[in-house]
Amino acid sequence: MAPRRAIMAPMSMSVQRLRPLVALFVGVAAMSATPDPSFAQDPFVEFFGGLFEGRPHHGPWGPREPRVRRIMPHRENRGPTYWHADNPRAGKQSESATDHNAPVTQPTFFVATVGDTLGLLLANGLKDGFSDRPDVSIIRKGKESSGLVRDDFYDWPKAAKEIADDAQKINVAVVMLGSNDRQAIQLGGESYEPLSPRWRELYAARVDAVIAAFKEKNIPVIWVGLPVMKNERLSADMAQLNEIYKARSAHAGVPYVDLWDALTDEHGQYSAFGPDINGQIVKLRSADGVHFTEAGARSVAHFVESEIKKYYDAYREQAPVADTPAAPQPETAKGATAPQQPVATAPENGQPIIFRSPVGGPSAAPTLPERPAVGSTQQLTGGGAATELAKRAPASKAPDSATPAQALARHVFIEGGDQSPRENRADDYSWRPSANPTPQPR
Repeated sequence: MAPRRAIMAPMSMSVQRLRPLVALFVGVAAMSATPDPSFAQDPFVEFFGGLFEGRPHHGPWGPREPRVRRIMPHRENRGPTYWHADNPRAGKQSESATDHNAPVTQPTFFVATVGDTLGLLLANGLKDGFSDRPDVSIIRKGKESSGLVRDDFYDWPKAAKEIADDAQKINVAVVMLGSNDRQAIQLGGESYEPLSPRWRELYAARVDAVIAAFKEKNIPVIWVGLPVMKNERLSADMAQLNEIYKARSAHAGVPYVDLWDALTDEHGQYSAFGPDINGQIVKLRSADGVHFTEAGARSVAHFVESEIKKYYDAYREQAPVADTPAAPQPETAKGATAPQQPVATAPENGQPIIFRSPVGGPSAAPTLPERPAVGSTQQLTGGGAATELAKRAPASKAPDSATPAQALARHVFIEGGDQSPRENRADDYSWRPSANPTPQPR
């Protein structure tokens, strides 16, 4: 044991002497293993590469570009679509993009949109649709999660009366309600199940109250029906509500806009995709199968715009804008009478405006010139067919069909008739081969 202890003593002393050297070596290795700041984007690979090789291995093509991770903003963090009209940032952008030197047109025609969340989305689509008409203003009068059933939450007949009595001028009221009305009606301590006979009577009375609130102030009303829903049971109930809206609108004499077929596929079923106003297939409905996307709200508004424009045109005829310059009248000879401009009559009972042509009636159309600009006059086809058409054409309907060529032109290009086939022409099928051709000898 004595010799072994004698040997271990010098070895322990040598290890103690080597400890400072080992600590110094480890410190130097740790400092050399620290990666360069320009390569700190990938900590795992660069750390081990620097630890074992002293510096990252770049390969034969030189140093690599540092990899930078780009974080894109998450689109789901944005607010719902029906919030975008109240976004102050969007308003500042539109103000900055507006030319301050251009004359500002004040709105003179006001459309109030009344309804629940679907009504608010419809208002957004109408704003986009009338963005090129600065004299038309879309007023949002909707209330989220509201309806005609829960009058304890929001009383729409009362609210409609307040909107009609308000100092804010309203030319047309657009109503879209009912997506939240599949609930029991509580009245006088009694509860009536949805779509029961008594429930239908009470609900129809509330629809009449909303329409009457605007009609008492001579404000036209446009009622917009509910769209097809993704859930089949919910969709069936919405269809029954639409029947109530349609019947009460007809009873009150107000237009009813049916959206059901416009948002279904070729089989009449719910479809989240469909054509937008440009004909492109886009997503029209949101993921819940109830609400509209931004493109869907614009497409739905397209069907309502036609009804609004009828009242808008009638309003412009009755009260023309004072700032609009008068059109210059064409110069006429002394003693001659200038031709009258087309006159638009105000629509009656929701009928569209019809413009009457001052010359020749509604069916007047340009006729062929008497003689071509260059060359001699030639008939379009054989004289026999043109002469026969000239004889058959009544003088009262075609006073300008004095020549066979004009009679043929009117028959083909205005009346949509056919020409008689001519030999060796493209419409001559008399050269068809026989059904059983004779085989050629080989």
